[in-house]
Amino acid sequence: SGSCTVKTCWMRLANFRTVGDNLKDRFDAASRVMISNNLHEGSENDIHNSLQSNNIRRDHHRKKNNRRYNFQLQPSNPDHKPPTSKDLVYFESSPNFCMKNTRLGIQGTSGRQCNNTSYGVDGCDLMCCGRGYRTQEV
Repeated sequence: SGSCTVKTCWMRLANFRTVGDNLKDRFDAASRVMISNNLHEGSENDIHNSLQSNNIRRDHHRKKNNRRYNFQLQPSNPDHKPPTSKDLVYFESSPNFCMKNTRLGIQGTSGRQCNNTSYGVDGCDLMCCGRGYRTQEV
């Protein structure tokens, strides 16, 4: 009689801090992009390289007219390189949440209570958006 040993392998995530740090780095380096549907223009090699860099089409053996997407992400600034599949991108800048904007339903931070000893989101330095603040004991 013999014994059997079973070994099971599975993918494992890095610790939460490492994942968070990587996401924050990508967020800080995110690129503003615009959609370009000019894939028909340029040489076939340009199109192939463009699709490969954005990872839009994984199956490079598909027919030209059977693309999964018919657009390309281009950097808003022509001096920047096109994003890769690992880059975070955005189409519009976020609104200024410090300033009141009734059209967008943003209340702003003016007049809100803050914690002057906190370095978190409730801290006065962050919440007051660099405008300065007055402290009052209650």
